[in-house]
Amino acid sequence: MCGRPQGGLRWMLVAQTAAGFLLASAGRLTIATYNVENYLATDRMAAGEYHRAYPKPEAEKTALRAVIRALDADVLVLQEMGSDGYLEELRRDLKADGLDYPHAAAAEAADAERHVAVLSRIPFRRTQTHADLDFPYFGGRAKVKRGLLEVVVPLGGGDLALFAVHLRSRFTERRDDPEAAVFRAGEAGAIRDFLLRRFPDPASARFVLLGDCNDTRDSKPLRLLTRRGATRILTMLGAVDRNGESWTYHYGKDDTYSRIDYILASPGLAPAIPLGAARVFDGPGVGEASDHRPVVFSLDLAPTAPSPTPGL
Repeated sequence: MCGRPQGGLRWMLVAQTAAGFLLASAGRLTIATYNVENYLATDRMAAGEYHRAYPKPEAEKTALRAVIRALDADVLVLQEMGSDGYLEELRRDLKADGLDYPHAAAAEAADAERHVAVLSRIPFRRTQTHADLDFPYFGGRAKVKRGLLEVVVPLGGGDLALFAVHLRSRFTERRDDPEAAVFRAGEAGAIRDFLLRRFPDPASARFVLLGDCNDTRDSKPLRLLTRRGATRILTMLGAVDRNGESWTYHYGKDDTYSRIDYILASPGLAPAIPLGAARVFDGPGVGEASDHRPVVFSLDLAPTAPSPTPGL
């Protein structure tokens, strides 16, 4: 009796892997980034009351899953995900709702509470957390707070490297670094230098950096991530919602809206990115699920002719 379940399990794993490779070699591949706003236990307001070490409310989780189902991404990059138990809970509940992500990875870095993670229908060729990236900071050295999660997936004609990022928030204890702007710039510079070591010629490489950068498109961190000198490293994909609005984050305290979540693609990916491939999701549940809106884009895995990478 033991042989039958083991054989069945092996068959299921082979079938899942084969399906993932077929998905990644034909048609379009859809990738999304989403800050899920504290999918963990933390101090928060819930039902009009303040709670300590309280999990994300069930109503928010339900709305979040509805948004993720509507995105229907093949690869989903997450920020503000809790520990492995929370990631597994989300996978389990999504599967119960009819959306299965059999492959998952999460970064372990200096921030022990809020992690970047990836859910995928496609099997990973490789995953790695780069938790040792550091930079000079006021006479010492600091590390990229949430690390850099690298996931490599098979793609038509070769592999695609995805780098999940979540730069430090604007909250800081240092008066000499208002809104942690110097810290984020240091993180961005360390990530940029790492990418250039990995891909010395971005024009011939296929990689994407995506996530929550906690800064606007004209900020120093975004400039550092996209270019070093004359070398174009990444291009920001333009993305708007159905009303033509590009904001991805609502800061409730000040009732302000800004774009701080991005998809940045290497020049070598330009032929695979159709014009208008990226969009800000504004469907049902997005306002209840998180203080961020997800950004999603598609790669054309069988491009017929090169096209300029859409940017802002």
